[in-house]
Amino acid sequence: MKRILVLVFGILALALASLTPAMSQTKGTVYYMVPTLLDEFQTGSVSALELFLKQVGYEVKTLNADNKTDAQQSQMNDVIALKPAAIILAAVDFNALKPSIEAARAAGIPVVEFDRQITSTPSDFTSVAGTVEIGYVAAEQAQKLLTAKNGSVKGKILQVLGDPGDPYTLDIQKGFEEKLKAFPDVKIISLPAMQWEASNAGTIVADQMLANPDIDLIFSHAAHLSVAAVASLEAAGKKPGDVMLMSSNGAPVGLDLIRKGWLNVEVEQPLYAQAAAVAMFMDKIAGKQEIKPGEYDVLGLKSTVTREAWGPNIKIPGAAITKDNVDNPAFWGNQKPPTDTIKSVE
Repeated sequence: MKRILVLVFGILALALASLTPAMSQTKGTVYYMVPTLLDEFQTGSVSALELFLKQVGYEVKTLNADNKTDAQQSQMNDVIALKPAAIILAAVDFNALKPSIEAARAAGIPVVEFDRQITSTPSDFTSVAGTVEIGYVAAEQAQKLLTAKNGSVKGKILQVLGDPGDPYTLDIQKGFEEKLKAFPDVKIISLPAMQWEASNAGTIVADQMLANPDIDLIFSHAAHLSVAAVASLEAAGKKPGDVMLMSSNGAPVGLDLIRKGWLNVEVEQPLYAQAAAVAMFMDKIAGKQEIKPGEYDVLGLKSTVTREAWGPNIKIPGAAITKDNVDNPAFWGNQKPPTDTIKSVE
């Protein structure tokens, strides 16, 4: 009997010993408040944050607001009561979520702004793409496309924005139009697809192709909007190449449109690096430690942390995807997550 008991206790001791390292690696739960799961960037962000935060010791739980402001406000209230290690927020409505951010921080819970920058109130960290810079890259590509078609930088561009309350699309518009101001023979028609709804983008393209049949280039601020644009062009009897197209987030559907000959350029939003940056700094965020400004390497991309009025902010550059490099696995639209192991910033 003694031998049996000794054996049982020995097995229990070994089991507990094997659990201890795993338990010690769990630094806490982080909640990700995703605005919607209707597009591939949002679903990809969930997978990327779970992957990278797990590597640095955090469990991630995701709550989907289905693009409803009141739902996200309610979710924030519920999560604040749970006192997680941190909250990652991609806000449905930037102004409406300000009180929730302030309530979380007042309760001692760090708040990270992911992808959707909020400048009206401080947060503990913000990870965004260089959105104005995405506009710059798109403008450079537009110059090349117009020159190839018309012999110089001239022509008519339909710019299909996302929701006008989203700084992401407004910053891209700012960069795009700023770079093209130098070319007076370029006319830009800019219209917003409210709530980032693809059907709204499809209607804009259909109406504008009737009103302005001489449009040379359509620039949509997300790949799923280009899918709707293509549907409208097909309905109008257009074929790949009849109207040039660009998008600006790098989603799989955008890369597929490049392969099919519809899309000329997709300017990638660096999803993997944006998520990796959150994981790199999570120990400092959760521990309420100083995040120093400067240059950081995030999955091979030179990224910059600055100290802004709304808190530490990391800006990560994107890149142009064309038929020549569309199969590069580094682009998140190819859905091959990096094999790099993320390490916490010391």
